[in-house]
Formats: sequence, structure tokens, C-alpha cells
Amino acid sequence: MKNILILLFCCTVLFSCNSGQKEKIDLLVFNAEVYTVDTNFSNAEAFAVQDGKFLAIGSADELEKKYEAAEKYDAGGKAVYPGFIDAHAHFYRLGLQQNRVDLTGTNSFEEVVARIVEFQQKRGADFITGRGWDQNDWEVKEYPTKDTLDRLFPDTPIAVTRIDGHALLVNQAALDAAGITTDTSFEGGDIEQKNGKLTGIIVDNPMSLIAEAQPAPTTEEQITALMEAQEICFDYGLTTVVDAGIDRKVIELMDSLHKNSEFKIRMYAMVSNTKENLDYYLSAGPYKTDRLNVRSVKFYGDGALGSRGAALKEEYSDRSGHFGALLSPVEDFKETAIRIADSEFQLNTHAIGDSANYLVLKTYDSLIGNAEDRRWRVEHSQVIDEGDFKYFSKNIIPSVQPTHATSDMYWAEDRLGKERMQGAYAYKKLLDQAGIVALGTDFPVEEVSPFLTFYAAVSRQDTGNYPEGGFMKEQALSREETLKGMTIWAAYSNFEEKEKGSIEKGKFADFIILNEDIMKVEEDKIPNLKVLATYVNGEKVK
Repeated sequence: MKNILILLFCCTVLFSCNSGQKEKIDLLVFNAEVYTVDTNFSNAEAFAVQDGKFLAIGSADELEKKYEAAEKYDAGGKAVYPGFIDAHAHFYRLGLQQNRVDLTGTNSFEEVVARIVEFQQKRGADFITGRGWDQNDWEVKEYPTKDTLDRLFPDTPIAVTRIDGHALLVNQAALDAAGITTDTSFEGGDIEQKNGKLTGIIVDNPMSLIAEAQPAPTTEEQITALMEAQEICFDYGLTTVVDAGIDRKVIELMDSLHKNSEFKIRMYAMVSNTKENLDYYLSAGPYKTDRLNVRSVKFYGDGALGSRGAALKEEYSDRSGHFGALLSPVEDFKETAIRIADSEFQLNTHAIGDSANYLVLKTYDSLIGNAEDRRWRVEHSQVIDEGDFKYFSKNIIPSVQPTHATSDMYWAEDRLGKERMQGAYAYKKLLDQAGIVALGTDFPVEEVSPFLTFYAAVSRQDTGNYPEGGFMKEQALSREETLKGMTIWAAYSNFEEKEKGSIEKGKFADFIILNEDIMKVEEDKIPNLKVLATYVNGEKVK
């Protein structure tokens, strides 16, 4: 009997000790206004992180009773959100741009020339490249010509890209390097001539001739570009970026950097639609790690509205007889779509004009309209004919960039006319039809800042509060809809909603802390919000 009592006493003591023992975790975030973006869009005060994932979400009291944290983060009452996801950008191109002449914000061609001269005085490049000019921002809203660049740089090739990436200004040295003459043949786009002479403007497909003449970046330059782009993105609270069109070599370089733990940002890679890329990836199948997801193909349907390359059903309102153009023959697009439909890959097609969108939507509908969970995307979905909205769904997803609306609003009606504008930049209408919208920036076409994305989506104004009342304000999104579009809906469009996009148990601990609450702060303060901390996998990266 005595031995039994002793045994019972020991068991009681042991149970008491164990019941008071806390589970050890890596991180506890508390004293926060946590927007979980879960199904109920619920809020919380604290959460626990272990092994790079959210372990529990709740109140600080209940979590501190249960867990012993190696690190604690007092958020000081600040708002915490899932890490932002940019659903459409050009990450690698952003990195490369850091070592090229920056022409964004130039107000005249003279200013473009001045920046090129200043850049070359500092760098002494063998082939000058850059990006960002936009003739729509100039007093004379016409394409420039190469004459001034020919005179200043007779021996140094220059190729500078329009802000939308769909037009180039080059000098004669660059034309010579690419072997382009007035007799050069091409399909899709333009090599502009006036009075039988090349002007230096090249639109869409023939731009590849200039690209082939440029020296390729070294591996060291590529790595530097990726790391610099990562730093910029982390500063803005971006934890996942969709790179909309990259080649196998760059994808494999990203993967190697991830494995070396130098490269921490999560990437969703759209494979550029080249024969070599498709032959390899459609044979190999999707490739997935915790930080890299390769399971989609990017196809360019048409050009951009600003350069009048968008394919329209009716002629441009400001250029008689001009309809824009598809960048590939219709049969090529359909054959590629059929090939991808027979694979596990997602097809994501750039479509700006209503004609291009019609082709893409009809083709998608015929191939995957009744299929389960294919989630093909229409990138930009910019100008939609009234009768074509019906094709959008959670299986045919609109992927849009709100800052395109506020960048284009000054001249879009000139291109389209009043009637077609009713189906342009119609984000609320797209959301109502599809049930989701994936939001991105298209950087470096637009600025990297997701706060500008958020502001443009909800206010439909530029940062000068123009126009009063908002541009087509009926197409604005609510703050809740916008946050979802930058987190859980963007994750869904990438087949990643089960691992990111919300602060929920079992998902990657990707989250950000802002200096003010984007869901409550005065609307005009949104563009200037700051990221106090960025976490990826529970690790502070900013």
C-alpha cells in the first residue's frame, strides 16, 4: 500500500511539472492590430511563429501562457498584415534597371537627352540602355526621333525603352549594330519610317532585334540585379513577387541563390513563351520549392495602349485607320494555349485592347472554361467589351494593376473614345464577375510601391488628388477588397492560397508591420505609409 501511495505522489508531481511547462517557440508578436485576412477577415492581438510558420493566432495572454518565445516583438499597437504579394511585376528587369539610365518622370525629350548625357559621363557604357520615357507626359505628345542622339552619340549604340516596355527609341549606331534598315521585315509591331527614313522608334516584336545586339549581362551582374531588386521589394513589404516573363537561366539562377540562403524573397515565375523554354518546362513539369514556384507561362497577346500597340476591335479614336496589333498570329496563340491546356501549367496572357481580350477570353473559355481549378489569368484585362466580361471567373482570373488607371487617365479617352472607356480599367466590374482580382504594379513600368497600388485602387486618383471625386470612381475597390487582392487573392491566382496570403496556422510566417493602419488612415496618407518591419519565414529581412 505504501509503495502505491508513493507512486501516486510521484505521478502527481510529474503531471504538475509538465502541465506548467510552456512549449518553446521561435517568435511571439504581440500588442498588435493583426489583420489575418482569413475567411472571416478577422482581427487578432498576437501570434506565435515556429519553424517559419504561424503556429497560433489569438490574444497575448493566452499565447504567453502557452508558449515560451526565443524572441518577442512588441508591435506597439501597430497594424500587422500578411506579407504583400505583387501579382504582376518584372522583378529581374527592376534589378537590371538599377544600372541603366532612369528616364521615368522626364517632362520633355530634352530632359531625356540630358539624363542620357549625364549617365554616359559617369558610366562610359559601350551600349547605353535605359527605360522610362513617356511622350504622353510631354508638351509635344509625339514620339521623338533619333536625330539628336545620332549627333551626340555617333559611335555609341543607344536603346532606351518607353515606360510601358513596348516601344524603343534607338540611335543609328544601335540600328547598325542590329542590322536594321528600311528593308528589314517583321511581324507584329513597327519599325517606324518617315519619308523613307528610319525615325529610331521601334514598337513591340522588332525590339528583339535590338535586344539581340546588346551585350548580355554577366552572371555577376545578374546576381547583383536580383539582390538589389530584393532589397527594394523588402523595403516596401513585398514578400512574394510574380515575375511576369523570365527565361530558364534566370529562373535557375534564382533557385541556386535561394538554396545558398542569400536570396530570401518568394518568387512565382511566369516562364517566357519561347520554344526553348516551353520545350523544357512542359516536358519537365512544374517546379516547386518553398520560395520558388514555376508553373505558369507568359504569352504576350498585344502591345500597350500608350504606344498604340493594344489591339482594338475598332480604330483608335486619335489615329484613323489604326487598330493596334496582336504580337503573334492567332493560330500561334491558340496552338500554344492547346499545348499548355494539355499540361499542368497555367497560361497567363498579356491583353490590353478589347480585341486581344476577346481572343484570349474566347480561347480560354473553349479550353478550360468547364475544367476544374486551372486558374488561367488575363494579365492587365485593361479594355473589355461589354459582352466579354461574362467570361471571367475564378478559373479565368483578371490580373490588374490599379496604377495603370491613374497613369493612363489623362489620355486614355483620347485613344479609346467615351463609349469604350466604360469597359476600361473596370476593376470593380471585373471583381463582381470573377469573384476575385489579383493586384500588382507591373514595376518597373509603374513604381514598386504597393501603397500606390492600394491608393489607386480605392481612390482612383493620382497623388495630387486629381481628379476630384476620382477617375471612374464607380470602379474603385473597397479597402478590404484591395487588401485581399494584394494578399489572399494574389496567392490564389498563384495556386498558393494554402501556404500564404493570410495569417493562419500552418501558413508561412510572412508578415509586415506598418507605421499606420492602411485600413483606417486618411485616404490621402496611404501613398506615404512606411514599412517598419518585413518578415519572411519568421525571419526579419527589413
